[in-house]
Amino acid sequence: MRRRRLIVLVVAVLAILGAYGFAVAAAGRVRGSAGQTADSYFRAWREGDVRGMARLVYQPPPDFVSRHLALTEDLDVEKIELRPGAAKAMGEGAAEVPFTGVRTLRAFGAWPFTGTLRLAVRDKAWKVLWSPETLHPLLAAGGKLEIVDLPEVKAEMLTSEGDPIPHDSYAGAYLDRLAPEFATTGGGRALVATAPGKPEQRLLTKATKPKTQRTTLSRPVQAAAARALDGVEDAAVVALRPSSGEVLAVADRLADGQSAFDSLYPPGSTFKTITAAALLGGGLDPAAELPCPGDYQIPFHRSFQNAGLQDHGTVTFADAFALSCNTTFVEQATTRLEPGELRTAAGEWGFGRALPTGVGGTCGTMEEPEDEDVLGADAIGQGTVQATPLCMAAVAAAVQSGTWRPPRLLPEKQARRVDGPQPEAVELDQGVVEALRGMMAAVVDHGTASQAGLPAGVAGKTGTAETPDGADHGWFIGYRDDLAFCVFVRHGGAGRTAALPIAARFLNGL
Repeated sequence: MRRRRLIVLVVAVLAILGAYGFAVAAAGRVRGSAGQTADSYFRAWREGDVRGMARLVYQPPPDFVSRHLALTEDLDVEKIELRPGAAKAMGEGAAEVPFTGVRTLRAFGAWPFTGTLRLAVRDKAWKVLWSPETLHPLLAAGGKLEIVDLPEVKAEMLTSEGDPIPHDSYAGAYLDRLAPEFATTGGGRALVATAPGKPEQRLLTKATKPKTQRTTLSRPVQAAAARALDGVEDAAVVALRPSSGEVLAVADRLADGQSAFDSLYPPGSTFKTITAAALLGGGLDPAAELPCPGDYQIPFHRSFQNAGLQDHGTVTFADAFALSCNTTFVEQATTRLEPGELRTAAGEWGFGRALPTGVGGTCGTMEEPEDEDVLGADAIGQGTVQATPLCMAAVAAAVQSGTWRPPRLLPEKQARRVDGPQPEAVELDQGVVEALRGMMAAVVDHGTASQAGLPAGVAGKTGTAETPDGADHGWFIGYRDDLAFCVFVRHGGAGRTAALPIAARFLNGL
């Protein structure tokens, strides 16, 4: 009997101890597992249940929900795909789950990423240890993700053939002025990542395709003009198509912000083309014999000299032009032209007009001569006469075609849209231009441009212009077939030695 009571007592004690041990074990048990918590977190993430995600996070930050919602809205996320790997123990009470994901962004499409979900036992349960990089690795250490608008895209300017402008064309200043006129509004969008102390990363880009716009530039003519200026400083070549006024080339290496379209210079003896036109229009015959002394004084006024005081004796008017006789032109202008006639003639050849090429431009200026001294200087391209290289190229083009046409760098419709209406073309006296063609041919045949290496068929006029601020300017204008040109070398010296070699390289390079 005593033995039975002892057994019962032992059983009772064991039962009490067992119950106590179970209670202790239950009190120390961790709820769930790392894998279960991770599965629940990824499920809530896929479904967009941000608050459900927050309940699985140990001490989530106050902005946990708003941060997730803001990223989805800011990046315009349409959906997210998540593929978790297996949970890996990282020591007692810690684990990691590597995962891959793909966010589909409305602006860019699928955007894959990788990440790691860190977990640990907290308060007897497996919890997610959240940090910004859980959302995306680039959000670590204060990183940000955002979609930004790209700047407008400049148009790509092309040659008339539809080709890219040749490399090192020396036309950049003009193309840069044109490009904004045809720019694409809105250059597209980019997804960028920023972080303190680090350069911006452009992750995804959806750029707007740039527009293209053809100019009137001819690829071979532009290339030849540019190569003719290689190694030459402070010079420009402008080439036009006489039959249309199209600018076939503009190679500009002028210094100090000068421009072949806008900057005015004394044109020197190239202006004798217009003085000759006025004299021919007044009845002077190209074959008329005239004196060309080394020095000539306007009665009771100033004197003028030929270059080097050269005395050519008696020559025809055509040869006076070919030899660039200053004295002949001063005498004939001051004795044959009425006041204002030379300025009127200059107006017919473009002077006094704006040139709406698409990038602007101007031709030249000439004041009303106040006396014979000024008229004599104007007659040889000095005095009050100023012109741009573009203007003098247009003068040469008018001789070739018989019509003065405003030059343009864009197709006519586009030039009008960008720069406004163009001046009307001017039909010139055909007898005058026919005589000028012969006189300009004589310049190359036996005048100041002879034996300069120019190809056959070129007609032109040299010019040397005195300046008050340095060495002379060198000029040469001319044409060959349906191509007219002006070569200008600022402070380069005489036209024959400065401009002619460039013209020869240009024309022989075509």
